[in-house]
Amino acid sequence: MSLATNSTAPDVSVLVPAKDEADNLAEFVRLTREAMLPLPFAVELVIINDGSHDGTAKLLDELTAKHPFVRVVTHRTQRGIADALKSGADVARGRVLVYYPADLQYLPSDIPSLVGPILEGQADVVTGTKQGGYNKRFVSGIYNTLSRWLFGVRVKDLNSVKAYRRDLMEIVTMRPDWHRFMVVIAASQGFRLAERPVPVHPRRAGSSKFGVGRIPVGALDLLSVWFQLRFGRKPMLFFGIIGAMLFLLGLLVGGVALYLRYGPPHIGFRPLLDLIMVLVISGVVLFGFGFVGEMLAGMREEMRAIEREVRRLRDK
Repeated sequence: MSLATNSTAPDVSVLVPAKDEADNLAEFVRLTREAMLPLPFAVELVIINDGSHDGTAKLLDELTAKHPFVRVVTHRTQRGIADALKSGADVARGRVLVYYPADLQYLPSDIPSLVGPILEGQADVVTGTKQGGYNKRFVSGIYNTLSRWLFGVRVKDLNSVKAYRRDLMEIVTMRPDWHRFMVVIAASQGFRLAERPVPVHPRRAGSSKFGVGRIPVGALDLLSVWFQLRFGRKPMLFFGIIGAMLFLLGLLVGGVALYLRYGPPHIGFRPLLDLIMVLVISGVVLFGFGFVGEMLAGMREEMRAIEREVRRLRDK
């Protein structure tokens, strides 16, 4: 039997965030059991109850009593998918983690194709490429196009189910909603990427938790991740260059103002004085941001060095 138990360490842990999915979870567990039994490696199912208000909690108690390969993590309030994946990873025992939603739009039978390249040593992260029709295809296409353009990651679908090595969680900052950028952050750290086609099916029960209001949040997160990957370790490159340009432009405008005031025209132009002050002050402020950013980046590097040393001592 390839399903993990309390005494059997799994090779793969499937992390399943669930928010009000009581109508889908029993079928999801049944399909997972059927799909995982023939496999040559052990699999456990870690379901994260993310502040559900329906019968999810009671159903999960019944499922864990019936199926030893099912484990449950409970959030008292909804904390989002990124926090759910982190909470699930904290209790998961597998060396390969899989993110899979509980809504049955992705069937568990496709999990082996995602974890295969990692177990065979061919990849570190495998992302699923959605096949077939699905909601928000247009929005997803824009997001994927912008991500490929900004980050240079040649993966067709960045916001889908994915499998990844456990140590990826040590370098990916799982801030709210940043699970969408796991692939680009992994690529920036040199992790090998692969992709596999994954069919998308209509939702059988329940409703989607994602609305139009998430679009501007996603766009701002996209810019934030891009900035951190590009300038997170050297913020002076961003703030310093812009600050220097504004400061020099202020000096140039100041020279023009002096010429107009004391040169042959002998005229004053008050708006130029206001522009000089805005440019110079903005340049100085941005330089200040750059210095503060450099100090914060240095502190972050020191913290990472301490974390690496702690892990090294722990692994001895």
